Amino acid sequence: MSDQPNLGAAADVSALSFDEALLELQRTVAELELGGSPLERSIALYERGVALHERCARLLGDAELRVQRLLERSSGALEAAEIRAADAAVED
Repeated sequence: MSDQPNLGAAADVSALSFDEALLELQRTVAELELGGSPLERSIALYERGVALHERCARLLGDAELRVQRLLERSSGALEAAEIRAADAAVED
């Protein structure tokens, strides 16, 4: 099946965009929740899921820093803005 994650050691998550990593993470979690996989596949899926989660968290952290920099006032103080996913979807 072509939409299954590449679980090999060469499958590097660092090249994935946030959307790609999140989609693969969702598929990975769904497969784990479904159950029935052999132990080795489950472990590989779990390891891949952890790597994908870390990639998403890193990209979200970077995005948050970029938004904070954009909101920085000339005085150097940061104006924190609460941005929710629903708000971002409305703006698109």
